[in-house]
Amino acid sequence: MECPVAPKLDFGGTTPYEDYVHASVLHSLQQQWSQDPREMSFLVITQIMELYFGLLCFEWRQAQQELRADDLRAAVRTLKRSDLHMQGLNAAWRPIARMTPTEFNSFRDALGEGSGFQSGRYREVEFLLGEKSRSMLVPHRAVPAQHDALEALLNEPSLYDDVLAALHRHGLPIPEDVLKRDLAEPYEPNADVERVWADIYRDGSRDLLELGEALTDLAEEFARWRYDHLLATRRSMGAKVGTGGSAGVAWLEKRTRRSIFPELWTARSYV
Repeated sequence: MECPVAPKLDFGGTTPYEDYVHASVLHSLQQQWSQDPREMSFLVITQIMELYFGLLCFEWRQAQQELRADDLRAAVRTLKRSDLHMQGLNAAWRPIARMTPTEFNSFRDALGEGSGFQSGRYREVEFLLGEKSRSMLVPHRAVPAQHDALEALLNEPSLYDDVLAALHRHGLPIPEDVLKRDLAEPYEPNADVERVWADIYRDGSRDLLELGEALTDLAEEFARWRYDHLLATRRSMGAKVGTGGSAGVAWLEKRTRRSIFPELWTARSYV
């Protein structure tokens, strides 16, 4: 009988795990600005959200490359993977949403004018999903590299633009004015695109149907993200002005009314 091999314990320096994950760096980034222990929970969860934003942007850019190469199956796999990331991101709201107004107020002043509204990575998320707005570049003007990257992204195709271009290359009648629209503007629903999706759901190929469903899953999770943000804010601070000076709940309510990939929702009424 062979003896079990003991794990290697001495690496003569840092461990391979530390070299790969940089865990010590991650754990050095939590700097509380108040003495309230609840601030640590808020800070760590916010940083987790930022990491998820970056991961989602990475995945959607990968999906764009696959769509441009007309590899729909690879794009669907990437989109499904990003949907799982969105589920993890949404779960991060739960501890914040359970804070009472008094608990949140105990460290809120430490945020000053800081707000997730100012997150450059979250702005990338919105732009990649087609939620374009030139005015949203303003908070990032003080960081030129970030501002320039976001301005470039504002004028590039969103994930959905690449989806529609791929459908066009597969012979589907996506209108020319949609394909050549001003990419810096928010995407607006189009009746012809709606008919294309309705046809795909009635009798389209399996690859196109799976693409539609992967996008719908993602849109649903993003809608849930926005709604959970609204509920967490409403529960912890009511209708007060947001930390960054926004209208708080009123602003979030307005955002929850917008759907990404809109024709994927409306087309179902005609199938």
